[in-house]
Amino acid sequence: MAEVTFLGVTKRFGETLAVDDLTLSVRDGELLVLLGPSGCGKTTALRMVAGLEELTEGTVSIGDRVVNDVDPKDRDVAMVFQSYALYPHLTVAKNIEFPLRQRGVDKEERAAKVKRAADTLGLSGLLGRKPAQLSGGQRQRVALARAIVREPLVFLMDEPLSNLDAALRVQTRADIVELQARLATTTLYVTHDQVEAMTMGHRIAVMSEGRLQQVAAPEALYDRPANTFVARFLGSPGMNLIEGMLVESGPSETGPERGAGAGVGTLCVAFPGASVPLPAEVAEGVRGAGPDVVLGLRPEAVHLSSDGSIGASVVIVELLGAETHVICTTEMGTRLIVRQGAAAPKPAIGETVRIAVSADPQAYHLFDAGTGERLGPS
Repeated sequence: MAEVTFLGVTKRFGETLAVDDLTLSVRDGELLVLLGPSGCGKTTALRMVAGLEELTEGTVSIGDRVVNDVDPKDRDVAMVFQSYALYPHLTVAKNIEFPLRQRGVDKEERAAKVKRAADTLGLSGLLGRKPAQLSGGQRQRVALARAIVREPLVFLMDEPLSNLDAALRVQTRADIVELQARLATTTLYVTHDQVEAMTMGHRIAVMSEGRLQQVAAPEALYDRPANTFVARFLGSPGMNLIEGMLVESGPSETGPERGAGAGVGTLCVAFPGASVPLPAEVAEGVRGAGPDVVLGLRPEAVHLSSDGSIGASVVIVELLGAETHVICTTEMGTRLIVRQGAAAPKPAIGETVRIAVSADPQAYHLFDAGTGERLGPS
């Protein structure tokens, strides 16, 4: 059993609060991604599991053992660093076997384990080389081999792909996912790259300013973000967020003076120059909230249309091969991104356009304007 558990974990560096009351479990055999911007506390959380940082408050457990006071070498974890941390004067084989030497493993067993790890990661033909003779991707595979050769309870990975170019990142993240699935080793993976998180994690834990914002499977985070931070951070590009007011429009039996929700009209999100009606299923869940709200719309949930309810001016048109991002600015200065297929007509920069919203109720996300917390749909 190699579940990793944070219970009320807080870490301060002097007056700086790096991690604030973190409670989170990494399930046995799971690849959980800690995701967030630089400075959010994710690497500090990882280092506390490794024993490289002391806790200010709370407990960290590996399996059934609280490891707050356990030396790093006795925690049975292996860490893969952003910088590879290879010894430049040692061969690939010597780098891989280094942790086994430290543990006093005999020569024959070391050789067998190094061969097995090298075969697993396609390094068999590189064992006699030194790090300077390797590409970035090869060095990262050596670092992974050095981690798995120990057969630890837990893998800890701190932004291991950030030094690789785009093509190598794609290949190496696939290698890590395949390796983790084959070994079924509990893995805590830190990144600021939401594409890595979405494609690699069984679950993703999103952090901001030291606090856990939401933890869920990638699909659940994307489809039902808990707040505006998660909504904006997840997705490439992130969710469009428009500040407005919930208002009732159309005929009402009791009159608009009774307030939102009193009549039988259509519930809308109104903002300068536009009003977006909410589907009945969405309106039912948020009627009575507000009035100040934030309407969230994914870029694929909006499209350019002459009868669209939102007027905007085109700022940038990004051509991305299979798709195009049309970046617009509304009358009140809010930036909206429209994702469309490459074959769709492309507007000119500076052109005035109309933007329509999908009729699918799943396209709409409502958040409280004050707290940023999700209002609906649930």
